[in-house]
Amino acid sequence: MPITDAQFKLGVGGVAIALVAVIATGRFCGSVAMPPKPLAPVFATGTETELIAQAAAAPAVYNDYLAKDAEAAGVAVPSLEDMARKLAYRFDDKRRILEVGEPAIVVEGLSLVIAKNRQTLVLTIENTTGADIAYRVVTEPIPTTNCNSAQPLPFNAVVLANGARATRVECTWRTGMSLAITRVELVELSPLSAWYLAQVPPPLLGIDPRVARGHSPAAKTCSAIPSHALESGLKSGEIDWRDLVDFYARYRCQTYQFPLTYRAVGK
Repeated sequence: MPITDAQFKLGVGGVAIALVAVIATGRFCGSVAMPPKPLAPVFATGTETELIAQAAAAPAVYNDYLAKDAEAAGVAVPSLEDMARKLAYRFDDKRRILEVGEPAIVVEGLSLVIAKNRQTLVLTIENTTGADIAYRVVTEPIPTTNCNSAQPLPFNAVVLANGARATRVECTWRTGMSLAITRVELVELSPLSAWYLAQVPPPLLGIDPRVARGHSPAAKTCSAIPSHALESGLKSGEIDWRDLVDFYARYRCQTYQFPLTYRAVGK
């Protein structure tokens, strides 16, 4: 029976998960004898159906994580089919200039407005999409200046619940400042995916450190140190925010590391 690209990715991911579990057991528990010398790498060459069959044992491991994590999050347990679906993605890269005192604009379901807050320029983002989302709003203060000295406000730089607002500091205030919106991206999330991503720190998603300094996570987060290979992939454009969000919406960051060859399902 033919399978979807999403099911194939989950199946192949399952193989990797099963291998990690076996190696970890042997390394830390000592119950599995490791071969004296690793075999030469074998590259999968079968059909998609054959590759999924090879991963037959892996879905049980993944399903176990889904059940435990859904219970911890207080949400319904999703099926493998649910977790394999393409996630609704929206983006807009039209450059827009926001001025203080002007009404909010709506871009891809995000309401955006700037204001002066004491001695800082702040951007308020409201989620009017009707769904919980992972979001990214790329901005550029005008005039361009060093904005890292501005005292940040606490906000969630990764996930925005349906109807919620986030106010973030953009820069130290200067008379006549404005803000350029250069890109808006968002991914609609299921309840468990939103819970997964709430634990992912902004550096692992390639979010600009200038705006993410005030990130205040809703839950205990994973390690915030991206690998050099990931940083290189982000810099070159081979990997982007959507790929990272898509992966961590499906896999718990405490257990799985982003594979450099992973791309968003259906991209």
